Amino acid sequence: MPKPLETPVPHRVVGVIGGMGPEATVDLMRRVIAKTQAEDDQDHVHLLVESNPKIPSRIAHLIEGTGPDPTPELIRIAQNLQRGGAHALAIPCNTAHGYAEAIKRAVDLPLLDMVALTVEEIAGRGGIRRVGLLASSAVIKTKLFETAFAAKRISVVLPPRQDEVMGLIKAVKRGDTGLEAQKRLADLASALSQGSDTLLVACSELSVIAAGIKVLFVDSLDVLAQAVVEFATAGTGR
Repeated sequence: MPKPLETPVPHRVVGVIGGMGPEATVDLMRRVIAKTQAEDDQDHVHLLVESNPKIPSRIAHLIEGTGPDPTPELIRIAQNLQRGGAHALAIPCNTAHGYAEAIKRAVDLPLLDMVALTVEEIAGRGGIRRVGLLASSAVIKTKLFETAFAAKRISVVLPPRQDEVMGLIKAVKRGDTGLEAQKRLADLASALSQGSDTLLVACSELSVIAAGIKVLFVDSLDVLAQAVVEFATAGTGR
């Protein structure tokens, strides 16, 4: 008697709160695809993505104090993704993790926390005591990474020219992702690496133009992409 065909274990669905910015959201999706072992369409990760560039500016709200609070819109998207069938949430924006606790309270889903996952990744490598942080000024002001690293006895080193970092972030939001932008980021990274054990690219806009960096670095968007794949494919044998 022939053996019955095994029913494939379905992937778990990951909901993506995107649009912050649009290029970074697409970059996360591209990385998830690249990290997934697949022989056909059905082997890839099921993502539910709301890429909403109309979410109020996190920088305006956190730094300038002039813009509306993005929390209600972030919560609306998270709840929509839960209703749509997501089993976990991912946010490809480091700055938006300043609102992570409010989002987690509003849904019954785990958040694949990019900040926590990245800190664990770096701390787990051992021997790292100083991390050079390439991030938005909002991430620096809220001390998202500084606080998390302090719990691991790791200090954060900031760029001497943070205004140039912000200029690059805004350039990517304008669509400027070419070789010149990549070179400017590489130069900033090289200078920051002199006082650090490793660098951390902790802005998903900067992740888009990080290909030219020549020194050792960790990319928080890459850490998140790996976490998405591992969560979605857990138990599937892939």
